[in-house]
Amino acid sequence: MEDSRPLDALNKARNKRVIVELKNGKQYIGKLNAFDIHINVVLEDAEEHVEEIVEKEVDGKKVSVKTGNRVMKRKLGIIFLRGDTIIIISPTQ
Repeated sequence: MEDSRPLDALNKARNKRVIVELKNGKQYIGKLNAFDIHINVVLEDAEEHVEEIVEKEVDGKKVSVKTGNRVMKRKLGIIFLRGDTIIIISPTQ
């Protein structure tokens, strides 16, 4: 049976690993523990992932360039993410 409401889809993802992307570009991966109607979420075993940046030389000047790859920045444990900062919640593969 197809999910009829967005919160039904989140309920299916409860206690599974999800990727949460925020408006500021940060990405968190962890087990979805809880959420509410405002899409505030609690993740367990959470990790913060950021876009990799490398230094390159262009016209004799060093510049920072984003590679498009995500790398783990730090392990956070249990975290709370405010719903109005979230743009995407997706199950991990």
